[in-house]
Amino acid sequence: MHLRRWICAGLSLTLAGPAIVTAQEGGAANAQKPFLPTQVSPADSLNALLNGLEIEVVGAAEAMPAEKYDFAPSTSMGEYKGVSTFGEQVKHLAEANYEFFHGWGLPNEVDPKTIATLKTKDDIVKALRTSYAYAHAAVNSVTPENAFMSVPGPANRKPTRASMVAFCMAHSMDHYGQLVEYLRMNGIIPPASRRPATPQQGTGNRQ
Repeated sequence: MHLRRWICAGLSLTLAGPAIVTAQEGGAANAQKPFLPTQVSPADSLNALLNGLEIEVVGAAEAMPAEKYDFAPSTSMGEYKGVSTFGEQVKHLAEANYEFFHGWGLPNEVDPKTIATLKTKDDIVKALRTSYAYAHAAVNSVTPENAFMSVPGPANRKPTRASMVAFCMAHSMDHYGQLVEYLRMNGIIPPASRRPATPQQGTGNRQ
């Protein structure tokens, strides 16, 4: 019996040996591969981030039922006097996506005042989607040569194409967090929190 066990053990090691060596060699080969930086255009890099934010923000806007677009936290929940409704938050995001890039000479610019008058969820979400298409057009205009060229805006902020794109994305992140709170108050799980994060499903800013 002892001999049989030793033979079985020996065979197991013999058969496993090549696999172990191969795995070790593969691991060593992978470990030795240095990271090789490649040139990525500003538009491609920034659009990848904006895509993730758009997925999260639009997903949150779509998740709230139409009858809840007038929802705002009541004062019984805390210091919420005068805060915007869910629909107003979404409209503000759409308006801002045009305001950030006003004066860039981009086609299909929309007067933000027309967004403020929208009433239905369908119209508001459509305006939000269209505003992100406009923001992507702005990002597509950013090149290594003009990224830090000045653009119209408050002089104290020293606005450039790159900084305004960054500001736009930071603004989306800010209001996404607020939309998430409104959804949670209504017992709704934000879509970005319902599924495992992947590179195509947002920025990792799941709440």
